[in-house]
Formats: sequence, C-alpha cells, structure tokens
Amino acid sequence: MDLGKSTLVKIIMGIEKQDSGEILLNGKDITKLNIEKRANLGIGFAFQQPVKFKGITVYDLIKLSAQKDINKKEACDILSMVGLCAKEYVDREVNNSLSGGELKRIEIATVIARESKLTIFDEPEAGIDLWSFNSLINVFENIREKIKGATLIISHQERILNIADTVVLMKNGKIAKVGSKDEVMGSVINNSICCKLDQN
Repeated sequence: MDLGKSTLVKIIMGIEKQDSGEILLNGKDITKLNIEKRANLGIGFAFQQPVKFKGITVYDLIKLSAQKDINKKEACDILSMVGLCAKEYVDREVNNSLSGGELKRIEIATVIARESKLTIFDEPEAGIDLWSFNSLINVFENIREKIKGATLIISHQERILNIADTVVLMKNGKIAKVGSKDEVMGSVINNSICCKLDQN
C-alpha cells in the first residue's frame, strides 16, 4: 500500500486497512474495529470532498452528528461558529445547490456538533475560496477551545502550521520529522530531510 497523508488518516478512521502495524487510541488497540466502532470511541472525520445528502436538511445532519436531541437554536449556534448565516442554512437541503465552500463549512459544523475525542480533517482547505480558508483558521481555534480533544489536520497550507502544537512531516510514505513548526520548517529549509531520505 502506498502510504500518503490522506491514506494515513483513512486508515486511522478505518476507511482503509493497513498492511501491517497497529492503531492505538489512548493506548487501546483499535486495529480490528470497523468505522462505526471507531466513531463510537470518539473519532470524527471530515472528508477532503464533503458528502452530499439529498433529502436531508442541514439541521437533520447536525442532529445526527451530535447523536443527541439538539434544538434549532443550538444548531444555529454551531453554524455561526463556521461562519454561516444560520437562518439561511439550517433548513436547507444538503445537496448540489450548495457550493463547495458551503458544504465544507457544514461538514465542519457536524464535526463540532459531535465533539469527538479525536477529530480528523483531510485537507479542509480543498475547494474553498481564500476568505473561507482564512475563516477556517478561526474555526480550528474554536474547535480546540470547545471540544478539548485532539485535532489532526492534513494540509499543504503553511498557515495552518501557525496554530499547530505539533507538526508531522511525511515524505515518500514515511514520517520524516516530528516537532514544532520552527523545528520542522527549519529542516525543510535546510533540505536535511530530503538528503537523508534520498540516501536510504
């Protein structure tokens, strides 16, 4: 299996199966658990390309994600966190009438509603405009404050590094460096990682 960033997070979620090794969540081996059981343990996942749900409203989707009975005001509060005017969106259907940026924000709203122990975002900036991306930074900071869990973000955007506690750099399917933003970016700039991996 070719292990890239997106493949790695799909393996963590259980969407794909790894060739070898174990997956541990808070010290518990979840390698053999399916997606549903991993989700019940507290793993949330936001796809690179959000899924559309014909016939389901935004409010219904947020309620399903929260796994509890929340009212429209609570749903609207969550939508406001991701920069959507709640009154315009809460009763809309999650279908092709929504733009990529709108779908992305709604998906992030569902992840916030779930309050997972581990929340995974696969390239959240994909398909959205610059203004939406700038707003995403604030959204991730809000998630950290509200949920108090771990957030794993797969991204090519250097700006996301500014809010990261730990940065993991992958190259050719291997973890090349783990550290702070300055430590990882310093290694990239000095080209030391590329040289070491090319010699292997």
